[in-house]
Amino acid sequence: MKRGQDPVLRPNVGVMRIPKNKWFWFGGTLACLVFVCLFMIRLDVFDKFLYRPKALAIPTVGLPQAKETWMNIFQGNRKIGFSHTRLSVEQDGYQLQETVRMRINTMGMVQDIQLKTRGRLKKDYSLADFDFDINSGRFGFHVDGSLSGDVLTINTASAGAKRRMEIRLDNKPYLLAGITAAMAAVELKAGDRYAFHIFDPATMGQTPVTAEIIGREDIAVAGRQIPATKVALNFKGTSQTAWIDEAGDVVQEKGLLGIRLEKTTRHDIRAGLGRQASADLTEIASVASNVKLESPDQLASLKFEIDGIANMKLSLKGGRQAYKNKVLTVSRESTADLADHIHPNDLEILQKIYLKPSAFVQSDHQKIQSLAHEIVADKSTSLEKVQALVDWVYHNIEKRPVLSLPDALSTLENRVGDCNEHAVLFAALARAAGIPCRLEAGLVYLKGRFYYHAWNLVYLGRWITVDALFAQIPADVSHIRLVSGSPRQQLDLMGLIGNIKLKVIQ
Repeated sequence: MKRGQDPVLRPNVGVMRIPKNKWFWFGGTLACLVFVCLFMIRLDVFDKFLYRPKALAIPTVGLPQAKETWMNIFQGNRKIGFSHTRLSVEQDGYQLQETVRMRINTMGMVQDIQLKTRGRLKKDYSLADFDFDINSGRFGFHVDGSLSGDVLTINTASAGAKRRMEIRLDNKPYLLAGITAAMAAVELKAGDRYAFHIFDPATMGQTPVTAEIIGREDIAVAGRQIPATKVALNFKGTSQTAWIDEAGDVVQEKGLLGIRLEKTTRHDIRAGLGRQASADLTEIASVASNVKLESPDQLASLKFEIDGIANMKLSLKGGRQAYKNKVLTVSRESTADLADHIHPNDLEILQKIYLKPSAFVQSDHQKIQSLAHEIVADKSTSLEKVQALVDWVYHNIEKRPVLSLPDALSTLENRVGDCNEHAVLFAALARAAGIPCRLEAGLVYLKGRFYYHAWNLVYLGRWITVDALFAQIPADVSHIRLVSGSPRQQLDLMGLIGNIKLKVIQ
């Protein structure tokens, strides 16, 4: 049976045919990574000033003047977008506004994406409050928040639904784009290292970032050599680079997937953009396979040799995966003898995390609740309920790449999405139906390569993999779990792009 052409058989579900163009489905993780990568590139600028291991008296730093910065965004030699940042000085701090626009190619489909961030910063450049919007086609997601003490109150809006939550922060938060203005007032010395914690509205969490001042280096920008200071940034296992001129402005930044930013003028910002888009980022990020797998859905197990993941925080062990000495074995699960109840010992943690709604998995929303109960109404066992939910998502969500923050309500409203949209919607429906569910992400095989992909785990007495996009229970053994839990964990994949290597050995 050839994947993507012949029927996929699942217990008690019958026969369903997978369209030939299913390579369009692998953008779930990349959809997030594309703009997160850009954010991380922007980070190189902020880290130097935020937080130093040696004390940096921010209040003594000279106050910057109001300023605007325009940057072209390139992928290889193609101009694929631009960014515009405006900083204004206020009595009690600063007002920051940043807009990013890009034209991205994922899985052969070109889409426009726009990110807007507004932040009110304190005098030490730390976060006071913010607004963040991401829009692409029919999809949009809004987040705003304000800080009181160590508690950040967050409001989200998606598909007409609003949610409010509080997050307790362990460290003083900074916005990604919040510290560039301090560059002009801080002396950058080779060998200096900085550490700080950013708050990322795209994942609604804090992440530590470290940076090191490499030293002086001339950089070519717009055909001329500019003396600058080179800075290296480390975040989630990735390395990014920025060059800062003598005025404290970032003149060039380079990061993942061949994306770079170059300083330009307002008059030049739209020149050369046209209808160009990036190269296919999904293809660039994929990993070559040393063998051709004809029917991975028919295999009982697969064994891989994995390299390029040293010091990465990954979820390679547990469940159907065993990992030792760089060798990963993935074994197909059995759906026999599954339980229809939750063991009392597991109930508390399952209710606290995997039956609970979240900003992206809105399982308590009336639309999600009503649909879930309708789908499983005539099903008697938990496995039958899971199969019914998989069937509904598989048949009712158009399989198309989406560049946005994947959330269940927007997916249900628009009835379109790639693997991440399928995964968050399935998770919301499963939790609404009383079935503990979590998200997983990693790699999956297709046509000679392994692509970044997202799917689910459901708890039926034990954890079982589910892929609503492929209509698989359990998911086939070419699904390699790298991270597990929530969309935030998918950031851990960033350090793998371009580094991880796979070899099928059995």
